Amino acid sequence: MPCQTPAVRTMKITDVTLTLFAWDDIPATFYAQSSGRPAGGASDLGLLRILTDEGLEGHAFLGSSSWPASQDGAGLIRFLKPLLVGADPLERERLNRLLWQRSRQATIRSIGAVDVALWDLAGKIAGLPIHRMLGSFRAGIPAYASSQVLPSASAYVDQAREIKAAGWAAYKIHPPQRPAEDIAVCEAVRQAVGESYPLMLDSIWTYAYPEALRVGRAIEQLDFHWYEDPLADQDIYNYVKLKQKLEIPIVATEYPAHGLEAYVPWLMERATDALRGDVAVKGGITTLIKAAHLAEAFRLDYEVHHGGNSLNNLANLHVILAIRNTSFFEVLLPDAAQKYGLAEDITVDANGLVHAPVGPGLGAAIDFELVKAKTISVLS
Repeated sequence: MPCQTPAVRTMKITDVTLTLFAWDDIPATFYAQSSGRPAGGASDLGLLRILTDEGLEGHAFLGSSSWPASQDGAGLIRFLKPLLVGADPLERERLNRLLWQRSRQATIRSIGAVDVALWDLAGKIAGLPIHRMLGSFRAGIPAYASSQVLPSASAYVDQAREIKAAGWAAYKIHPPQRPAEDIAVCEAVRQAVGESYPLMLDSIWTYAYPEALRVGRAIEQLDFHWYEDPLADQDIYNYVKLKQKLEIPIVATEYPAHGLEAYVPWLMERATDALRGDVAVKGGITTLIKAAHLAEAFRLDYEVHHGGNSLNNLANLHVILAIRNTSFFEVLLPDAAQKYGLAEDITVDANGLVHAPVGPGLGAAIDFELVKAKTISVLS
């Protein structure tokens, strides 16, 4: 009598909920002219829970200090939850395709949160950190500090000196976004930190082409490590021209918020020296891994943007630890406008490194008591 293979029971998703909880006392912080007045005061995050019939849960945070989860939460529950309930949570690739088919009804940030939570759940099922499931390349990576817009060149100098003294690997300037002032800030910071300390400039889509060329030539002479987002986020035509005129590496593609296919014209037109993204604006861990491998095929780096909230930063870190073609972990300043909701958050050690989480999934220590105390509503 032939042997019969025993049936394997498949885990099922039983529910998806989003707990909106208050984030208060956020310092007023400004990064870009395009974002209007300085953000601050209060926001809300969403704790996404994907529940299963075996008691395991996957978690993610939705939202940031400047982009409340309440803007995206209803669409996540209405349009994405029905795709998940009853599904096998390990079928991430199939579910990812279904999620993207709803990208006109639910936001990319919602898709990203669901994808992160599915990866967190998968790691818990396997008993492994996500970066181990992806195939770890490293156990730690240098961190760089990414400034807010500061009121004067001397304020940038003071911050850069503090960052260097603390052992961080590099410092990135978000400048006033007025070309002459931006050049002056870059000159002052370079003089303050010395010739060899890595500096980057992120002009946040501010300049017209002549201004971008002028600033680029100035920071090229200052030996900056890279020049990020000088032109409008979809101005591929002028990025091609700019890249042809400058030796300093150009880093673009952080926005627009979209998935893997958004990178194709940048590669085909040779409009950037590195690709960029994060789990919030590109649709999760699945997109980032595919994009990093795509960049690697073209011998390009994939520099991961900050995640906007603590769990997104953890998700980004897992990706960074599993890919070959990235150089830093970004920490956007100040911490009080970027980190919230964890009992233990990512820290930079005395050698300027951040290290691999060791727990299964994201390895997150969510402050469930804080979430409970600050709960506004539960969407389900």
